[in-house]
Amino acid sequence: METTYRVTGMTCGHCVNAVSAELTALPGVTDVKVDLATGRVTVTSQGPMDADAVHAAVDEAGYDLAEA
Repeated sequence: METTYRVTGMTCGHCVNAVSAELTALPGVTDVKVDLATGRVTVTSQGPMDADAVHAAVDEAGYDLAEA
């Protein structure tokens, strides 16, 4: 299952790595792709993602999850 989010505040490769690492650590996540230019983050997972867990992971990385 793929879910796309918008993350604000990312400006460089370090940002991409930080967000990717936090999201990859969530249970069920199999892949994370970050498009720095658009702020789009696509998470591939084995099932539906827990919105609170995604928000917490992005926050832990130091960035903000934009509201849809």
